[in-house]
Amino acid sequence: MDVNKALRELHEEKRRLDIIIAALEARLGNGSRPSSRRGRKSMSPEERQQVSKRMSQYWEARRAAATESEPQSKSVAAAAGSSSVSA
Repeated sequence: MDVNKALRELHEEKRRLDIIIAALEARLGNGSRPSSRRGRKSMSPEERQQVSKRMSQYWEARRAAATESEPQSKSVAAAAGSSSVSA
């Protein structure tokens, strides 16, 4: 038997088997590979409400802290501006 002919036949058979395997895997939905879930976890309405309350409290605290520190920074800037005028 010719070795080249045997190799061609084996390659052809391998190609056909690859096509059949791919078709079967597609039909199974690629069950051979473990599927991993990607993306964010979905939240229930209760969890969403809790997050909303926490964020509201967070932003209230940030605004309160900003208004407390704002007059001090303005007075420091005013003092710096008035000292440069006298110089």
